[in-house]
Amino acid sequence: MHDTTFDWAGDNPPAPAPVDPSNVLKRNKLKLMLLGGDAVAVAIATAASLLVFGYAYKGVLWFAGVTGAATLGGMWALRSQGLFLARVSAVRVVEITRLTRASGIFAGLLLLVDRLLHTQVRVLAIASAAVAALVLLVINRSGYRSWLALARRRNEFCRRVVVLGTDEEAVRLIDLFRTHPELGIRVAGIIGDRRQAENRRLSDLWLGDVHRAEELIEWAGASGVVVLPSGVSSARLNELIRNLHGKNVHIHLATGISGIDSRRLRSLPLAHEPLLYVEAVSLGKLQHVAKRVFDVAVASIAVLVVSPFMIVAALAVKLNDGGPVFFKQERVGRGGKTFGVLKFRTMMVDAERQLARLSAGNERRGPLFKMIDDPRVTRVGRLLRESSIDELPQLFNVIRGEMSLVGPRPALPAEVAKFPAALRAREQVMPGITGLWQVEARDNPSFDAYSRLDLFYVENWSITLDMMIILGTVEQLVMRVVSMVRKPKAAAMVVDLPVTSA
Repeated sequence: MHDTTFDWAGDNPPAPAPVDPSNVLKRNKLKLMLLGGDAVAVAIATAASLLVFGYAYKGVLWFAGVTGAATLGGMWALRSQGLFLARVSAVRVVEITRLTRASGIFAGLLLLVDRLLHTQVRVLAIASAAVAALVLLVINRSGYRSWLALARRRNEFCRRVVVLGTDEEAVRLIDLFRTHPELGIRVAGIIGDRRQAENRRLSDLWLGDVHRAEELIEWAGASGVVVLPSGVSSARLNELIRNLHGKNVHIHLATGISGIDSRRLRSLPLAHEPLLYVEAVSLGKLQHVAKRVFDVAVASIAVLVVSPFMIVAALAVKLNDGGPVFFKQERVGRGGKTFGVLKFRTMMVDAERQLARLSAGNERRGPLFKMIDDPRVTRVGRLLRESSIDELPQLFNVIRGEMSLVGPRPALPAEVAKFPAALRAREQVMPGITGLWQVEARDNPSFDAYSRLDLFYVENWSITLDMMIILGTVEQLVMRVVSMVRKPKAAAMVVDLPVTSA
């Protein structure tokens, strides 16, 4: 990174940071991977449906022609929903919603083509192809997202941005980008008041003042800028937008709002002025009932499906050291009531008594405790933790009504006693086996990230969000398995632009 702690004395800035020409190739590689995976998913779904419904007798040319035409139609349907744009695919709830719409459009296209060309493909086969395409597209994009997140954690396929503003919001956003390296955003510097930057310990990132923002952004080699609400005057902001767009720089306007789901924000232009309207939370009794029904149904089915793994895990724990199979620990649940969380025992029998002497090795900031190489974890326990099999007994906590599948993780009473008053709002909902924090920042030591994501869930939860978190949990498990077997690369790639066009 450039030495950014400077103050220009003259009128001419330093030469711009060189741009790696191979970045375009790397960006195109990502696009081709996403497009290729989607095309293969649609083609497989179509071909499989045609085979299942007995159309193989039509001949190779007919079969290949219909499959090829359907694949092209499917790709057009995806494009019509903006699913090759980064701003759409970056939000999982929006992505899956639009994938569902695209699958409906895909089915409509197949029906239209059948009526026009008389391909004699039955409606049931078309519906089957659309459903299969949706499933395979979600699987493809989940795998792509998991792979890309791992690559970005290794500093590959990232983009450089400049933050325009030096207030507390700048500190929060910079911390947010560092907390979530999978976003692929790397802060190249900040622009604004130098004294404010120094007061907030951001002097190592300070590039210069707002009046030279265009030159500074170019010098930093950034492809994007994040503008804070108080970072620049209205007149200067409008000038910046025009000038930076002329240089193909992506512009992101921060709202200063925290803890509000983006789906609750609506564009509300008044007299041609862009405003945002924030919708209130609207969760009725039906949502709560649906969540409980969903929890019981899924947990009951899951117990039946994973029971062989639970039996093997129980035997492994028992044979490892002869101690008890299960570990029951008091945690704080909804309304501040305590209950016993069930887990397969992954530590030595006297693990609780050893905690005091290990507290100095805590790798988290705040009241939570975690050690990556905790000496209390047994060999079998380490495997159970890596695979998350140790959490499976909590399905019984869900069935008993003490937990939900999704929610803030239940904390220890000793931890809750140290929580700030605002964080106690997490007790308004049922604690969960998995949650937003586990999906987005499980390995991050920041207590602020833990608090922010838990409170976001309390404020914005819905059945749709729960389903996205469950899907994200599956992705996290895949990422952890892949990271265990994949060897780290020696070289890293940093690209200037996002995965797809903004």
